[in-house]
Amino acid sequence: MALAPPFTAETARLKVKKAQDLWNTQNPSAIAAAYTEDTLWRNRSTFLSGREAITAFLTAKWAREKSYRLRKELFAWGGDRIAVQFWYEFQDFSDGMKWKRCYGLEDWTFAADGRMRKRMMSGNDVEIGEGGRWFREGVDVDGVEIAEAHW
Repeated sequence: MALAPPFTAETARLKVKKAQDLWNTQNPSAIAAAYTEDTLWRNRSTFLSGREAITAFLTAKWAREKSYRLRKELFAWGGDRIAVQFWYEFQDFSDGMKWKRCYGLEDWTFAADGRMRKRMMSGNDVEIGEGGRWFREGVDVDGVEIAEAHW
C-alpha cells in the first residue's frame, strides 16, 4: 500500500504511525530522509529549510530532550495534507532533568512520492511530575489511554 497522496483514512493513519515510529528512533539522519531536499519547517518559533538544517535541529533537540517518547494521532486529512495531534514526554537536560510533556499540532504537506515537503508545528511544554507520566519505559505509547481533556 503506497503511503503517498492522495491519502485515504487508512493511508493517512498509517503515515502518521510510520512517522511516530521513525521519530521515536531519535535518528536525525533517518528522519530527515523522509522529507524532500527543500522541505520547509516551522517548529514552534524556529523556521528551517532543507535536510541538513533538520538534521542539525533534531541533533540539538535530543541533546536537550532526554528519555523522549512520542505519540502521534491522525487529526484530519485531504489530498496531499495530513493534520496530526501529538504528545511527547522528555526529561529537560537544560532544566535539571525535569519531566515535561509537549502537547501540539502539526500540519503536513506531501510531495507526490510521499516525502514530506512542509511541516508546520505548534507545541506547548508542561512540566509534569514522575507520577503524571504516561509514556514510561516499556509502555506501548499507542496503548496509553489519553483522556478527552488532553486531546
